[in-house]
Amino acid sequence: MTVDSLIVPDPPLEPYVRLVPLGGCGEIGRNMTLVETNDDMVAVDCGLMFPDEEMFGVDIVINDFTYIRERASKFRAVLVTHGHEDHIGGIPYLLREFDVPVVGTDLSLALIKAKAKEHRFDQQKFQTIEAGESIRFGSIDAEFVHINHSVSGACALAIRTPAGLIFHTGDFKFDQTPIDGRPADFATIAEVGDEGVLCMLSDSTNAERPGHTLSERVVGEAFSTIFSRAKGRIIVASFASNVPRIQQVVDHAVRFDRKVAFLGRSLQNVMRYASELGYLRVPPERVIQIEEVDDYPPAQVVVMTTGSQGEPMSALTRMSVRDHRKFKIVAGDTVVISATPIPGNEKSVYRTINNLYKLGATVVHGTDGKSHVSGHASQEELLLMLNLVRPKYFIPVHGEYRMLVMHGQLAVRTGVAPEHILTCENGDVIEFCGGEGDKVGKTYGGHVMVDGSGVGDVGDAVLRDRKALSNDGIMMVVVTIDSEEARIIAGPDVVTRGVLYLPESDGVMNELRNELTGIIENCSLEGIRDLNTVKEHIRNGLSRSIYARTKRRPIVIPVVMEV
Repeated sequence: MTVDSLIVPDPPLEPYVRLVPLGGCGEIGRNMTLVETNDDMVAVDCGLMFPDEEMFGVDIVINDFTYIRERASKFRAVLVTHGHEDHIGGIPYLLREFDVPVVGTDLSLALIKAKAKEHRFDQQKFQTIEAGESIRFGSIDAEFVHINHSVSGACALAIRTPAGLIFHTGDFKFDQTPIDGRPADFATIAEVGDEGVLCMLSDSTNAERPGHTLSERVVGEAFSTIFSRAKGRIIVASFASNVPRIQQVVDHAVRFDRKVAFLGRSLQNVMRYASELGYLRVPPERVIQIEEVDDYPPAQVVVMTTGSQGEPMSALTRMSVRDHRKFKIVAGDTVVISATPIPGNEKSVYRTINNLYKLGATVVHGTDGKSHVSGHASQEELLLMLNLVRPKYFIPVHGEYRMLVMHGQLAVRTGVAPEHILTCENGDVIEFCGGEGDKVGKTYGGHVMVDGSGVGDVGDAVLRDRKALSNDGIMMVVVTIDSEEARIIAGPDVVTRGVLYLPESDGVMNELRNELTGIIENCSLEGIRDLNTVKEHIRNGLSRSIYARTKRRPIVIPVVMEV
């Protein structure tokens, strides 16, 4: 055994394949799985996750690449299943360290390029592949298999290694009537199953939902009702990467004789790339600029925008509080939120909806009005995938832990042996050798937080301080003392933020200054000359005084200057 990362054993000498989920197991987002053989290693996706309410000030969360760093000599490529942020958002940070190609369908790569211009990628790092084609990296051969999802160009992966065939579904659903007319490639999936699959990793997002996920066509029927009834402007909020949904909006704008404007840089980028690649058909005469909306009667306008998850700086959220400089919601507008909240975003989504109602808008949201259908397979489709592939081992991925457990129970119903269900957490190392497999070790699968330009420099200690600041505020004491006599020359001055309401706290502040003066004078009488000791006395004394008066525990920062 070697202490490598946390605890990862030395690999066997005979052919083996290791599967290491670095993200996406026990959480929504940050999807990334490593496939490693004796001599080669590839990553399937490299996503990001948005911070929760405890990650104060953090912009995004990405994966820990320690395991890859320790095996950089065998790292060959990133294989991209589709172009959603939770699968591609971490690629810019990965490519800062590793000079490997990124392989995916044309739209997936276009979405990566669109969001990563500021990272100045080398265009030669991208290799476009079509569904049905294969690509080899050493001992690893990856075949891209067309499946349906809420973004075009999505693929599953059949990964052939010397130790056996690994099938990774990516995010998927079985849509029998997709907008682009291309159902999932059932024939190839069945052929992969006939070949014999050692292990399948499968999307678990909707593992708790019985039945089938509705077809994207259902959204078109709902849009027909909404567009026919709306008397004023229609505003549709969706994920920027949901190309089939964009097509539905455009088609209904044409059908109901409305002009369409796109609001949001990411949405405009997706529209441009998807149109150039043939995934999106937008009549140029139907498109207007957002600044031109007021030039048309309300009944002739539809605006498509981002912000379906209630993100604080998104276009829809800013519209809901009348803070958007280019577009204002007015009474009579119909706002369609064509997405369901990602777990953890519910509060911000419903806050946005409430604000829209306050402005007099009619809001259509949730799946009841059929303005949105999921892009993930429900239980019956998950069972169908399991029966088509018939894996020996099964690893549920892409979901919170309860979803993974439920998906494992579904696999047992299709004949997978219970002991062959490997429910993992991020960082687990699963090794297959000689047709048998199990968890053999643990590596780093934790969060790496990106805050501004810093990557990984915000850890638990910083978050604890930020949490303390948010709970009880900060107090700073500034005092100047004589270095020889330890007497006060200037101050003490007390600066507070988030502790007291200053216009009504003059009496308390005067009392605190008097107590601080007494603390410093006592230090002088006791012969204490060490500045750090004086600071500690100030910190402890002021903390006790504030707690006695307010029952609050602010961060206290003493600044003691000597002259």
